[in-house]
Amino acid sequence: MRLGPNPARMRIRRICFLIIFVAFCSICFAQIQEKAAPPDHKEVLPKSVAPQPIAFSHKLHAGKMSMSCQFCHTGVTEGDDAGLPAPELCMSCHSTVKKDSSEIAKLRAASEKGERIAWVPVYRVPDFVFFGHAPHVNAGIECVQCHGPVATRDVLQKEISTSMNTCRDCHRERKAPMSCASCHQLGY
Repeated sequence: MRLGPNPARMRIRRICFLIIFVAFCSICFAQIQEKAAPPDHKEVLPKSVAPQPIAFSHKLHAGKMSMSCQFCHTGVTEGDDAGLPAPELCMSCHSTVKKDSSEIAKLRAASEKGERIAWVPVYRVPDFVFFGHAPHVNAGIECVQCHGPVATRDVLQKEISTSMNTCRDCHRERKAPMSCASCHQLGY
């Protein structure tokens, strides 16, 4: 004579199956996350850039003269870009200060022609990454945290990594937004 299924035994089997299934899914999910996570890319720093079109010393201007970063890099509290000074701004001092310098002559020529200086970027992020200066500056992040001690440098080079891991670690540390869309232009 055959009896029907034992409900207690069936319940135990279901629970065991669920435990095994959840453990299996957790292991698979962890492996997928590990594969999906970007590798720990250790950027070799400092990284030099091509020479600038006009010699400029942050050590002199930001360091010795204590000029605020925002004096030249306007717009950092309102916009995405740090902005670069127009030659006319430089000439507001250099029409009298070191006016006979060959480097100032380049500034003067650009100013008189209404041209911008083609500064060589030191810090760049890929086109698919969105970075806004205003949210960072307005959150109290100081320029040196991302750009290094520029006030001690005559010639700038990339000293702080702009890798995804560096930015993610900073966001995590400051409890800033961590969603992909916070930094990436989805659908690019």
